[in-house]
Parts: sequence; structure tokens; C-alpha cells
Amino acid sequence: MKAVIVRHPGEKDVLEVTDLPDPGRPGPGEVRVRIHASALNYHDNMVMGSPDTPVGHVPLADGAGVVEAVGESVTHLATGDAVFARFFPGWLAGGPVIDHFGTTPGIGVPGYAREVVVAPAVQFERAPRGYSHLEAATLTVAGLTAWAALHDNGGVKSGDTIVLQGTGGVSVFALQLAKLAGATTIVTSSSEEKLKRARALGADHVINYRSQPEWGERVRELTKGSGADLVLDVGGPSTLPQSIQAVRVGGRISVIGVLTGLSGDIPTGAINMKQVRLNGVLVGNHQQLGDLVRAIEGSGLRPVIDRKFPLEELGEALRYFTSGAHLGKVGIEL
Repeated sequence: MKAVIVRHPGEKDVLEVTDLPDPGRPGPGEVRVRIHASALNYHDNMVMGSPDTPVGHVPLADGAGVVEAVGESVTHLATGDAVFARFFPGWLAGGPVIDHFGTTPGIGVPGYAREVVVAPAVQFERAPRGYSHLEAATLTVAGLTAWAALHDNGGVKSGDTIVLQGTGGVSVFALQLAKLAGATTIVTSSSEEKLKRARALGADHVINYRSQPEWGERVRELTKGSGADLVLDVGGPSTLPQSIQAVRVGGRISVIGVLTGLSGDIPTGAINMKQVRLNGVLVGNHQQLGDLVRAIEGSGLRPVIDRKFPLEELGEALRYFTSGAHLGKVGIEL
């Protein structure tokens, strides 16, 4: 079967298109899935660019396709089902239980940059009715992260004001889901063209953080001085101070990304004075994913796909993704 592997970890051209042995029939508790689509996420660049990634590693955590065979004792999936990948196979429900990616396909174990996967059935969820394989693949990371940040960590409700940083996959999903919940949305970006497109997707207010670097104060102006109920922070250390400025007293910040680094100075005094509830969000669990699928099927929500690349052009897709030119998701089709 055709696959893409990490052949030269940490080097400029890290990937290689190759042939891998067909994995054969599924064993007890397993399914055989024909992969038709994937999508890129921030961590994919980290995995493929790290010198610590094993030679021969199969990347990509997003994956969607069709069940070709099921092993003994598999009951929640059947041959012919359209499915997509779960990010944490062992996190079924409830609060966080894992703080590593050791069991995550595409990171700790082989991922979905290949035509066929035989894996435990618990790695897969039924796709929403009417979704293409590429649309379903975007739910594994971006869709679920946005859902968990808004609902399980953010407690979003109709009438809330939500700040969304940037126009990447998670932020655009969060914009769509926040509007679905009846929230007022404020989107930040450095691109006027992307802000225009965010408006078209339903953003109530937009802020160019390049021309307004103190964008937290602008959020307060837009909310008549009170601040936002929830901020989804994708930047990390460089954006968190403005997120704290933007959020209301007693509000929430869901930290969902580290685009500006893994550590930095944090204004703890402001967190204390505003009594902010600060939550780290690491994708989500199976129950949350099921809730997301039901919300999609009940609303007709469709993910925003910026561009599509064939699997053979995964390296080019990664270069486009890391350029920051995209809005929404960058897809991979097999």
C-alpha cells in the first residue's frame, strides 16, 4: 500500500513516498479501514520536523475512510461504515486522564498517511451523515478541540461573547460552533482579507492585532467595558496577556495552542484580580466527539476546507500550511 513516512527526521525534506506491506485482516477487537482523507494540524509540523521522530514513522493524526472488515467482538462498527479517527483512543469520557501523546496515532504510534490501517476499533468514530471523508477527517483534532474548548471547558451559552484568535482550523470551527450556540463572536487576525472572510462566516466583530496590538482593550470597548465571557487562546505566552485583558471578571480562557512558544511570562496578578478560570484544552474524549457529531447532524454545519493536496504532495501541503496562508483546514486526499 502507498504511504508517506518520515525518512529524514529534522532535515529540510523529511518525507518520502513509499510502499508498505498490506496490514492484512483485523484481529479480535480490530477493524481494517481504507483511508481516504486526512488534514494537517500544528503538531504535525512538530512531529515531522523533530530530529527525535523515529525513521519510518507514519505521520498524521487526522484520518477518515471506510471500514473494510471487522474483527471478532467489534460491535459499534460494521463493514461499510464511514468512520474517522479518535485522537485519544483510551479517553472514553469524563475529565482529563492523559498528559502525553504516546498512544495518539500520527504522534506516538503510526498515523494515517497510508492507504490502509488495521487498528483497534476504539480508534474510530462513525462519521456524520452526509459528510465527505475529508470533512470527517477535520473533526479528529480541530473540530473536537473547538467543541471541548467552547462547551466542556468554556460553558458557552446563548448571548455569551467569545474571542477567537486567528483563522486556523480550530478557530474557524469554534467560530461556526459559537454562532450555532447563539454567541457573539470577535475574531482577531493580522490579515484584513482573512478578517473579511471571517465576517462572511458569521463573525460579529473583527480586530486586526497588527494594527491594534492592544487588542484586549478593543475587546473591552466592544463589550462596553465588561470583557468577553470566553477567550480561546491559540498563541500561548505571547498572546495570553492580551487574552487576560480581554476576558471579563470571572470569565474563562481556554488555552488550546502554543504557537508562540511553550513557556513565557504570565501576569498572575491580573489572573488573580480578575478571578479568571484558565483551562488547558488537549483535544477531547470519545463522549465529547459523539456530542459534536450529533450537533453537526442536527445543524448541517460543514467545515471550512482551504485547500486540498494529494498524499504524494504531503511535503508541499506542509509548506503551505506552515506559511500561514490558509483559513480553516488544509486537507490531504488519498
